[in-house]
Amino acid sequence: MTTSTAPHSLSQIAFGDLEQELASTRRILERVPEEHFSWKPHEKSFALGSLAQHVANLVGWLSTILTTEELDLAGVGKSAPPTTRDEVLRTFDENVSAVRQALAQAEDATLTGSWTLRHGDHVIFTLPRLAVLRTVGISHIVHHRAQLTVYLRMLDVPVPGLYGPSADD
Repeated sequence: MTTSTAPHSLSQIAFGDLEQELASTRRILERVPEEHFSWKPHEKSFALGSLAQHVANLVGWLSTILTTEELDLAGVGKSAPPTTRDEVLRTFDENVSAVRQALAQAEDATLTGSWTLRHGDHVIFTLPRLAVLRTVGISHIVHHRAQLTVYLRMLDVPVPGLYGPSADD
């Protein structure tokens, strides 16, 4: 008889898909062509390189959510656009390492506690940390990763499969 091991913590239950999402995100970032970093599909859109850097930085938000009580956007400066894919991947990898460490150390009480996003004195929201990790963290990353797949398709760059094979696989 085979027995399965039940998850030991709330983080294992809530974020069992995180490693898959991180691996899929890295596969997309690996395809971003440096020669098109300044390309935009529309004047209101992110430039390709800036969108890739935003995705890499969002992974860092996960560890920020896990290790702080709040984030004040008034104190967050705009990062310079990347100049190389390696720079984007290095940022992504550093942030992945930090979120893995923070998640490994997170206790259930921390995960169920509140977390606040503000801009100066204006509180944007205060929500349970688990909800913030899922929506502002993981879902936000997946949303912008999907935008990157559209950009890649428009630039005729083969898109890797994310939840199964893509048309290019």
